[in-house]
Amino acid sequence: MPKRHAKRSVTRSLLKRQIRSAVLGSEAALAQGLWVVRLRAPFDRKTFVSAASDALKQAARVELEQVLARAAQGVAGR
Repeated sequence: MPKRHAKRSVTRSLLKRQIRSAVLGSEAALAQGLWVVRLRAPFDRKTFVSAASDALKQAARVELEQVLARAAQGVAGR
């Protein structure tokens, strides 16, 4: 998790916990192996004022579930 996208360590830690939880919840649908999750765009600090807000947790979880669902579809299509 680059500091340029998540300046505060609290936010980076929250995102790491959300990633671990989401991957564990969908590991049956994913192929075994190493998976890399990258944060490609920063979270807007005006939208998510608190570094560990429930809104940030929910936004991260929704986006992660979408990404993992697409990854699972890609694995199933092979």
